[in-house]
Amino acid sequence: MKFTLSWLKDHLETDASLDDILYALTDLGLEVEGVENPAERLAEFTIGKVVHAEKHPDADKLRVCQVETDAGKTQIICGAPNAREGITVVVAKPGVYVPGIDTTIGVGKIRGIESYGMMCSEREMELSDEHDGIIELPSGEVGDRFVDWLAENDPAKVDIVIEIAITPNRPDALGVRGIARDLAARGLGTLKAR
Repeated sequence: MKFTLSWLKDHLETDASLDDILYALTDLGLEVEGVENPAERLAEFTIGKVVHAEKHPDADKLRVCQVETDAGKTQIICGAPNAREGITVVVAKPGVYVPGIDTTIGVGKIRGIESYGMMCSEREMELSDEHDGIIELPSGEVGDRFVDWLAENDPAKVDIVIEIAITPNRPDALGVRGIARDLAARGLGTLKAR
């Protein structure tokens, strides 16, 4: 069974750390099969702003964009149809691993013009299957970490997911309420009223 840490905390009032919760689950006989922390894979992405965009001289579907980042103005070649001046975007600078395409971004030439990063779509960052264009943020300061923006504006996308194995003798643990009850009984917090 999979559940998010915030869902568990909807039922359990606790200040316990993630490690304490994982240890307690295992101690209760609920084997932890995995923990996924989306914030870890998104930690290196930053917010940028496209300050200038023009058509690539040697390609119909590419745009040469000047993007303001925490490292100053940088040039990024982009093929997204919505790449244009004035939008706030998510930037992967050289050296950043992009999980959705399983690639570490480097400096490269695209049709003869150098590109120093990538502006990302939701699919490239494994946030959704959306790939109609790059992410356009409604707000955000240049240079801020995207994961911090996401935690404030769409926290479900960076919520920790815990997966546990349920044995046949533990049907009470098939719901997050039962798991919260077990953790409260173990002294890891207080079960919240329904």
